[in-house]
Amino acid sequence: MHSYPGLVAIVTVAHKGETNIMAAGWHSYISYTPPIYGVAIAEERYTHHLVKQEGKFAINFLPAAHAEAIQQAGVWTGSDGAKLDRIGLAYNLGENGAPILTDAYVAYECSTIDVNRYGDHDWFVASMDAFYRNQELFTKDGLPDFTKVTLPLYLGRSKYLHADQTSTIVDVTQEKHR
Repeated sequence: MHSYPGLVAIVTVAHKGETNIMAAGWHSYISYTPPIYGVAIAEERYTHHLVKQEGKFAINFLPAAHAEAIQQAGVWTGSDGAKLDRIGLAYNLGENGAPILTDAYVAYECSTIDVNRYGDHDWFVASMDAFYRNQELFTKDGLPDFTKVTLPLYLGRSKYLHADQTSTIVDVTQEKHR
């Protein structure tokens, strides 16, 4: 069973002075108005406990230059202590107290509004309370500027496809096909 390729969301959380980070392959916008986002976190993940207790977290998206850090966030455990510091990603605390990664091209501050169990994961549903975007990395129409940023698409088995300026973007709007 595969759901790849896909962007990996980086979940960050701070709880009682402790910060943590994890990679999440299963995540999605749920609503535009109001802005709501969802992320699947397995109960055995250290981040699960912190997010559940704190009720606030951030979703970050890193460029491909950080693919190794994304992978480490997915395979290292925070129960060994200070995973975010061990990975070495710089951050600032957002308004809700969650770490916002300095190199993220997009990040959302989230507050949990619901949690439901589906199989072996809990689906955290959260309001998107703040939105960060590195405007320099986007075109005037809101798309990533692939001359300035490369997006990592996870393929599975620790492999990433780099979507960059050599990738082909196809416009399939209906007006072009009438």
